[in-house]
Amino acid sequence: MTLYRLTLTTLATLMLGACASTSMQPLPDGLSDQPPAGWSDRQQALSSVRHWQLQGKLAVRQPSDSGTAIINRWTQDNEHYRLSLSSAFLGLGRTELAGVPGYLELTLPDGETYRSNNPQDLIHAATGWQLPIDSLTWWIKGLPSPGDNFQLLFNTSGQLAVIRQQGWEIRYERWQTFTEQLPTLPARITALKGDKRVRLAITDWQPKDPEPF
Repeated sequence: MTLYRLTLTTLATLMLGACASTSMQPLPDGLSDQPPAGWSDRQQALSSVRHWQLQGKLAVRQPSDSGTAIINRWTQDNEHYRLSLSSAFLGLGRTELAGVPGYLELTLPDGETYRSNNPQDLIHAATGWQLPIDSLTWWIKGLPSPGDNFQLLFNTSGQLAVIRQQGWEIRYERWQTFTEQLPTLPARITALKGDKRVRLAITDWQPKDPEPF
């Protein structure tokens, strides 16, 4: 059958070790790799955001394929995530992704479900897209994914501007206060790796009560 095409702990110790072992690249003009005062407190505040939901838009541009999808809902409960995506461009209707790091279930509009212990490979098989979903659940909050080397770059205002990790450069183009219950969170992100680009625009982001999966 042919698949439908589809689109915490405190990290302070991890960050210090990983940053030290990351191979250095020239710093872009106006950016510094020195964390501003208060960054550790902000890091802990972001790490504590473990139950949330958002809406927005996803755009992917790659040599193999490009397209956009609406994020009808992305809910996160600790490591568990659920995404509801739809795209007229891809002819998807509504497609559901549910998983944890290292495991993904992909449910198509006809109810057919596919499972894999390699989420990125399953998404690539269904869409042709390179979408690092496990890492996106961290990058979308402005945090590096644990377990891999990284480099953080800050702008002159002391805001996080770039995370370099896993060969990707994640650029934080806008931050926004969506609700008083959450810290300032990314509202627009662009992730680049060679000739691949993933862009996320978040229109709403709210805390949620924990729920079992």
